[in-house]
Amino acid sequence: MALAAQSIMTESEEKKPVASRRKGRKQAFECLYGLIFESAADARSLRRLFSRCPHDVGEGDEDTGGEFAWEIVSGVWDNQREIDALIVRFSKNWKLSRIAKVELTILRLAVFEILYRSDIPLRVTLNEAIELAKRYGDENSRNFINGILDAIAKAVDNGEFEIHKDL
Repeated sequence: MALAAQSIMTESEEKKPVASRRKGRKQAFECLYGLIFESAADARSLRRLFSRCPHDVGEGDEDTGGEFAWEIVSGVWDNQREIDALIVRFSKNWKLSRIAKVELTILRLAVFEILYRSDIPLRVTLNEAIELAKRYGDENSRNFINGILDAIAKAVDNGEFEIHKDL
């Protein structure tokens, strides 16, 4: 399975601070987790569900990380079959139904970043996924997520996919 990295980065995203992206990931995680229980039938309903998700608001009542969060949510939604297939493959054939919902959501978010966000280094994606696991998962979440993402990252480094990423 050859995958081509697609950069879904806007000009305004190039200069966003790390804290804004971290908030965006948190928001994307919360929305994606909610989609497990209330799925979107189409892109329009996805946008409506996303708008109901909590948004972090910063100084001057500006949404911080919302655009980045939307890119993740819509990207995961658009590519979920491919993302899930990769998770199953690298989780040593665990069925998706056996993976806890929190861990599955974090994995989907991180695999999307690995496959489709060439502007985000692998190490950043792995670290941010572990931070989400610390916040939302249990004591086993970090190791489980790290194991799967590390295997995917090694496959990327070994040229198994047509993805060019910085470490």
